[in-house]
Amino acid sequence: MKENYYRQVKVPAGTVHVYAAPSLYESLDYKVFEMANNNLQIPNGVYMSYTPDVHVGVGTCIGTTAVWNTHDGYVSPSIVGSDIGCGMRVHLTSLHKDELKEVKLRRKLIKAIESYLPVEAHARGHFSDIRLEHVVQKGLHGLPKKYIPDSYTPRKATSLTHVECSKFRFDENALNRFPDNVWHRSHRQLGTLGGGNHFVEIQSVEIAAENREIAEAWGLFDGQIIVMIHSGSRAWGGSVNQYCSSDLAKMMRAEGLGTADPRLLFAPLSHPLGRDYVDLMYSALNYAVVNRHLIAYAVREGCKDIFGSKFEMKTLYDLMHNYAWEEEAEGNSYFVHRKGATRALPAGHPDNPAPYRLTGHPALIPGSMGTSSYIMVGSSPGKSNFHSICHGAGRIRSRSATKRLVTVDEFASVMRVGTEDEIVVNQKSLESILDESPQAYKDVDQIIESVVGAELAQVVAKCTPMATIKGA
Repeated sequence: MKENYYRQVKVPAGTVHVYAAPSLYESLDYKVFEMANNNLQIPNGVYMSYTPDVHVGVGTCIGTTAVWNTHDGYVSPSIVGSDIGCGMRVHLTSLHKDELKEVKLRRKLIKAIESYLPVEAHARGHFSDIRLEHVVQKGLHGLPKKYIPDSYTPRKATSLTHVECSKFRFDENALNRFPDNVWHRSHRQLGTLGGGNHFVEIQSVEIAAENREIAEAWGLFDGQIIVMIHSGSRAWGGSVNQYCSSDLAKMMRAEGLGTADPRLLFAPLSHPLGRDYVDLMYSALNYAVVNRHLIAYAVREGCKDIFGSKFEMKTLYDLMHNYAWEEEAEGNSYFVHRKGATRALPAGHPDNPAPYRLTGHPALIPGSMGTSSYIMVGSSPGKSNFHSICHGAGRIRSRSATKRLVTVDEFASVMRVGTEDEIVVNQKSLESILDESPQAYKDVDQIIESVVGAELAQVVAKCTPMATIKGA
């Protein structure tokens, strides 16, 4: 089956491995291969691939995995992405979808959550008692105990254990380059959602029969209400890119480095500027995982107002899809970039967090608004792609093109507005988020089919949206 979903594409600078069903592959913009050619010109590259949701980005396509040996490798902010540490988080509840079948109740729940989770433009978070320096230095371990609500029951705690990484270590001297205004703005944004494709979504679970045993081991059941969160490093990650990019561009000009795309930035890992970027990137990864945690904390508080003080939301998993870090594979040390790509480890892989060593960890794949999302688990053959899979549906239209070509009525139809199954949205008008309509994205079911067909991962559960919170 894998042969139908995988091909090696030769470009002048090398080979890019593409995982996609034939229909998706044939629909790819030729520009994705121009970008691949540029990326493959970065020296000493070991491997590069595209996931089925691949689409054109700045400098590098979203949906890219790019790998170097650590000892002579390179780091590229362009192959990390502008929203450093952007990723997914899922929390489990004990609720069944029948308990949220009334549209009025879903609207009430959204309103309650918004009282704790700021979503308006330039929103300010509710966490002024958290020290930002502790967050960027220590990740989740830098939070006051009151924000780790399960810390008093270590055997049941999931806040610190059910995450891809709770703390990234780095040379903290790199933080000294940021002026006070960056610290101030980033502190204000802690626990805020941001705009674009970021969201909080209330979903119901449908377990895949072939992986029911894994689903139940993870605490999933049919009809279960879960909370899915998509956000990143906000102003802190943006500042890392801003302050590092100009220095890297100057260095590349001085040393004669570069490709046909001036927006593709890179530096040797051994270069002082390369090391600085890695250090600051790790600080942004710490910020991102804490930001998602605090968003979940706010959602939990809103849910308690509706369902009672004993309501809990256990962490299923938190992972990233815009980052670069060191990984071990078959005795070698690699520096792996993922831009719009998700790591999906199979059972038994040593990099799984301890709670998921026997099953493999949950890989969280969001759909577009109004469509299903998926919870997956990595398959052993995925090692050929450094265990990378898709990160979502992948855009096929720009925001401006979507607003021109898609009507509000078409969007409303997908959201089932006016029916008992309406996917309730916090925005007063669908027109304000029209650029996020599913018509702007590829068919997520085809993306998942490609991942499964390529034997990179398997579906554990399909998640149907019931209510969505979007930032302005």
